[in-house]
Amino acid sequence: MTNMTPASPTPSAKPKARPRPQVMRLTEAAAARITELTQRADSEIVGLRVGIKNGGCAGQSYTVEYAHEVKPTDEVVEDKGVKILVDPKAVLFLLGTEMDYKADKMQAQFIFNNPNQVSACGCGESVQLTPAKVD
Repeated sequence: MTNMTPASPTPSAKPKARPRPQVMRLTEAAAARITELTQRADSEIVGLRVGIKNGGCAGQSYTVEYAHEVKPTDEVVEDKGVKILVDPKAVLFLLGTEMDYKADKMQAQFIFNNPNQVSACGCGESVQLTPAKVD
């Protein structure tokens, strides 16, 4: 009797990984302000950490804080010579967002031009976001 074991399948080449989209991009004004903040900080920082928190009249708000280290779960965005660290829980809400910086006589702030924003409250402190649809 002949041994009729099927031939093992030949290993197929792994499909190439799709390039990951950049979560956020920065305007020149935002990059210049982040550079200025990084240079003026009291302690060494690696960039700014951006995230989303629940709260406010529209339901969510953006968070921006100094980042003293890169966490293993951070999504690292390097654009125009500066580094943004995105909280992993915020990635789907921030896909496609442009971060800008505006200053006038009354206020100075980072502005998020986010295609995932559904609405915002009247005071401008909070937003309603939906997760980006990823193919």
